[in-house]
Amino acid sequence: MRSRYGPAMSRSADAGLSRPPVTADDLDHAVQLAVAVLREAPPAAWEGKAGSLEWDCWETVEHLSDDLFAYAAQLGPRTPPLDGEVPFVWESRRPGGPANAIHANRKAGPAGLLQVLEASGALLVAMVRTTPPQTRAHHVFGVSDPEGFAAMGIVETLVHTHDLAQGLDLIWSPPTDLCSRVLARLFPDAPSSTDTWSTLLWATGRAELPGHPRLTTWRWDGTPGHRLRRLRRREEVRSGLAGQAAAEIGRPPQRMHFSLRMRAHSLRSAARTSRWRALALRQRR
Repeated sequence: MRSRYGPAMSRSADAGLSRPPVTADDLDHAVQLAVAVLREAPPAAWEGKAGSLEWDCWETVEHLSDDLFAYAAQLGPRTPPLDGEVPFVWESRRPGGPANAIHANRKAGPAGLLQVLEASGALLVAMVRTTPPQTRAHHVFGVSDPEGFAAMGIVETLVHTHDLAQGLDLIWSPPTDLCSRVLARLFPDAPSSTDTWSTLLWATGRAELPGHPRLTTWRWDGTPGHRLRRLRRREEVRSGLAGQAAAEIGRPPQRMHFSLRMRAHSLRSAARTSRWRALALRQRR
């Protein structure tokens, strides 16, 4: 969901180290599931609104296709941009419509529209599969890596197919493991004891959860390594609290919180300085 789409929030970091990665195969699976469900829609239904969105169902598929294309494009240059989007022209075909670089020929009908979606998804799948994992590229919610863009593409596909299923009167319930992986990758602070699909809808402002009101603003965290950073901060705080007594006897634990390590260092330095001064005084005498 790029910057022009409006606001976007941020699973427990305890699962961060052990979670399986989000892959190009996951993305391909999500797109193929979406296309298969959308093929069941009656031809006359595509002019209706897509769930709570202001766009009709045709426009929403164009928007989703455009998302997938745009993420692929961000990974495309040999040196991807870190401070902005690859400068395609995005434009709306009506006031209030989605601003896209990708538009489907309406004469091709719903079958052609879904071909556009499948082709755009395939572009991102190919880029995620072939781009070195250390590559970084701009996204408005933080510079990300190929896995991050795969996860973003999956979230876009899952939640916009939800919007479309509401408008087209279709049944859509994506796999639990797919939802779980993208929650861990992009929404590490989301509730972890709730149904994963319901949680993903909540995290993207589309549903309520027990004890959690519906979000009016939200965003994901696509930056690489955020799970490790959260875990390390937690470990440092815990070890720092446990090691405060050890610091007082001059043996701070190796992973103590930085501020406590500095305090212990200062205490030891002051003690050494006092011993040196005492020794200097005795030598003068």
